[in-house]
Amino acid sequence: MPPVSPIQPTLDTVIAIPVRNEAERIARCLGAIDGQAGLAPGRLGLVLFLNNCTDDTAGIVADLVPRMSIPVRVIERVHPGAHAGWARRAAMDAAEAWLQEVGTAEAATLLTSDADSIVPPDWVVANLAALEAGADAVAGRVELIPEEAALLPPSLPARGRLEDTYDALITEMEARIDPDPHDPWPCHRTTIGASLAVRLSAYRAVGGMPEIPLGEDGAFVGALLQRGFRVRHDRAVRVLISARLTGRAAGGVADTIRSRCEEPDALCDARMEAVPRALHRYAWRARLRRLHTESRLGRDLAWARRLGIPEAEARRIAALPRVGEIVAAVDRASPRLAYRPLMPRQLPGQIRLARLVLPLLRGVLRLRRTAPSVPLAVTPTATADA
Repeated sequence: MPPVSPIQPTLDTVIAIPVRNEAERIARCLGAIDGQAGLAPGRLGLVLFLNNCTDDTAGIVADLVPRMSIPVRVIERVHPGAHAGWARRAAMDAAEAWLQEVGTAEAATLLTSDADSIVPPDWVVANLAALEAGADAVAGRVELIPEEAALLPPSLPARGRLEDTYDALITEMEARIDPDPHDPWPCHRTTIGASLAVRLSAYRAVGGMPEIPLGEDGAFVGALLQRGFRVRHDRAVRVLISARLTGRAAGGVADTIRSRCEEPDALCDARMEAVPRALHRYAWRARLRRLHTESRLGRDLAWARRLGIPEAEARRIAALPRVGEIVAAVDRASPRLAYRPLMPRQLPGQIRLARLVLPLLRGVLRLRRTAPSVPLAVTPTATADA
């Protein structure tokens, strides 16, 4: 009997990267992608969407692509109305079309990163592992490229460390008070186009990447959550991003870094609220989910009165079909849940407070699991005016 040839893996995972004027960084980006480990040959492909490039990016790509070990499709476009959301969507839609051509769309995965980022060798397999564990999409965390971060004013990395510390503390509070079984602690809350993975079926279900000038990544993940898809913010998925001060997208990471260099006292991100306000928000989210599960949101509007939401708007929100949509709508509609981000100088004090509160919260929640009658220490009746 002649030997049976092994079945060759079929392309089922494609990385989509928008590229604009990245002559200085594109080789490093492609080298990192070509160095992905742990995947059977033939499974991984790459789409490079070169838009409005006026430097030597196209020439560098043309030289490097024939030497790469994975198949690559290069698309070049000139579009006067180009912006970040348009370019990322175009790249991901091209990846979708490729998967459709090879007939693997039903079980395929799309990933996206940035042309100035560096993905580690396990980036793809770490994303796929999270998807195989039950997620529909995976949001990775990011760190600045060390040699570029070292050139920034010392005050900026110091502030970043404080923000990272506080963010981890309030994220654990959120994950314990308003747990998502598909995104358990330990997790993070970064949502950035430099590291996103999504099942192609979920990508299609929400209409693809939003074609908006800024914040397309956050809007995309928000749409997935509101539609009830399982999004994992996996701490095992990490990407190094550029610390440059002049970027390609207005309002992007580079602009944020530059503005914080120029204005060290600029407000923190919106979710960086004082501990009492953060706890108040998370407790309300948990209560809204419970009321929705019990079919009580539309019958008893006491929750809306306490949150300052007019009755007509409350009834509209209560009629929304998915709890993710309800929570997001309440966040937008309630004046008592308006975000009040911290000033950088407030971070050390709030970190100390969070470190005092978190062990108490863990203890109360452990008691609740063993004795359900024990009340939660933080209730949604708190004023949270801190």
